Amino acid sequence: MNAPKSVALFTRRNTSTTGAAIARLAEMAGAAGVELIIPSEEVEKLDLGHLPDATLGGNPDVADLAIALGGDGTILGALRRYAGRDVPVFAMNFGEIGFLATVEQDGYDAGFERALSGDFDVLSLPVLTAGVSSGDRVAVNDVSFHRRQDLRVAELGYSVAGEAVGGVRCDGLVVSTPAGSTGYNLANGGPVLAWGVSGYVVSFIAPHTLTARALVVAPDDVLEVVNRSDIDPVDVTTDGRGVCTLEPQERVEVRFEEGVAQLAQVSGATFYRRLRDKFGRLSS
Repeated sequence: MNAPKSVALFTRRNTSTTGAAIARLAEMAGAAGVELIIPSEEVEKLDLGHLPDATLGGNPDVADLAIALGGDGTILGALRRYAGRDVPVFAMNFGEIGFLATVEQDGYDAGFERALSGDFDVLSLPVLTAGVSSGDRVAVNDVSFHRRQDLRVAELGYSVAGEAVGGVRCDGLVVSTPAGSTGYNLANGGPVLAWGVSGYVVSFIAPHTLTARALVVAPDDVLEVVNRSDIDPVDVTTDGRGVCTLEPQERVEVRFEEGVAQLAQVSGATFYRRLRDKFGRLSS
């Protein structure tokens, strides 16, 4: 990619570990002649009164590149913000796992140099679009349906491409992209889908049956989930954020869309190396 002219910064909620990195990024951006835009919500969160070589409170929508300093939640937020636009997200892991990050925290200096010079590849990621009552909601990782803690087990029915597949009494149902398959889906015992696989996976949270199995769905096939309960609502989330309540007998369609989010990657990075490094490290 060509060197960006402007970069927008997004950071984790816990700001205790990002201060030195932000100051260094501002210094390097100024030296490179790249405008560093820090949105107003970030200025307030970081308690920035003055930062040389940065545009405080600027409009992040005009940036050529986003830099995310955080864990997967921060990275996902940036990816959703620029979904459908030609703005890559260069992610550095300042969180726990940071599966989507291309640079670790201790390598941020070299990472900033790569980002500011355009020395990276861009990987297009698919998303899921959930058609909820308030409009379409985009998920980079997953769309989830959850029973409420104070209510009974959920009764969810689902169909694919217009064909009823089944109904499950469960604590919930998770629909995951390949990028999201290493998250909630994996915790449910669902399959890991390598990046580049065209399709998505449906898995279940604590199903009350031995016959419920995860299902990999073809990319063009639309999933419909219905709340079969007569009295109990179900909560719907995208990437872990609550978006709506699915009332009794209400339905939601979920669609798979290719190439909507843009993730920056250091040259030579692979999904399988990332899988080994992130999850191998956790099990050691």
